[in-house]
Amino acid sequence: MIEVDKLTKYYGERTAIRELSFAIAKGEVVGFLGLNGAGKTTTLRVLACMLLPSSGTATVDGLEVSQHPHAIRRRVGFLPDTPPLYPEMTVGGYLAFAARLRGVPACQVDLRVGEAEEKTALGQAHSEVIGELSHGYRQRVGVAQAIVHRPPLLILDEPSAGLDPAQIVEMRNLLRGLRGEHTVLISSHFLTEISQTCDRLLVIHAGELVGQGSEDELASAMGQGSSSITVEVSGQPTGITQIVAGIAGVGKVSVEPSSGHGTTTLAIAADRDVRAEVARLLVSSGCDLLRLERNERRLESIFMNLTQSMSLTPSDAGGPK
Repeated sequence: MIEVDKLTKYYGERTAIRELSFAIAKGEVVGFLGLNGAGKTTTLRVLACMLLPSSGTATVDGLEVSQHPHAIRRRVGFLPDTPPLYPEMTVGGYLAFAARLRGVPACQVDLRVGEAEEKTALGQAHSEVIGELSHGYRQRVGVAQAIVHRPPLLILDEPSAGLDPAQIVEMRNLLRGLRGEHTVLISSHFLTEISQTCDRLLVIHAGELVGQGSEDELASAMGQGSSSITVEVSGQPTGITQIVAGIAGVGKVSVEPSSGHGTTTLAIAADRDVRAEVARLLVSSGCDLLRLERNERRLESIFMNLTQSMSLTPSDAGGPK
């Protein structure tokens, strides 16, 4: 669906992105990660044909962005970091306008609007004025306008920005519901959202691609193992580290500060999911198992390790996205 080769974009003398190369297959859900000022939004805008690249090539569904921008826009649903909404319009009226703008035949507009409202749970807000909606519902309208013309590619820039925790969960479920119908490229600062939604990750820093692959692939390449779990047991059992290290596939076992008194907490990295075996072994060894969970902060660790060696200057952080 997307092929990018040595893509570069300059703003004056500043290089926003530098020789990016990556590919995204049809049907993939890909997370795009990077610090503020890393070049994420610039890349997304080039792919959505809102900016021309300075050099390099980018193709969307077989069409090059510099040569076929109008044809590409019909194939892309784009949600920028600030949704392009008209606050004086109703939800239904705005979505119908967006559908016509994207070339949906007049006889299908009502059908497409209904589909978009159903997928984004906006049916009850059809006649509501956009300016009177909560921020969370306005974000839903932003997603709805991006999918109303059934595009093969969705590009979503910070879809959960400004949402409260409950709305973030709702948005995550919404994004999961789009899987299979679209190829999706998501930029987000919410690492849990990316971890639970995306098949693969692209990590960009200072305009350059510094990592790509699934979370397991990136973790394995960085020596963190493809599975990372935390275990907490009562007391301080003798030889517990050696017991767990003996499980096939376990690469590293370390003792971490415990959450309570009189307990032992282990961090386990393995090349596969070993939770069931760890639980059985500890219980059969006489340990009282208090907690066993996947480490949801693993992606945060991967992201920081990929970007911590290069820090942005103040001028970079304040420049174009």
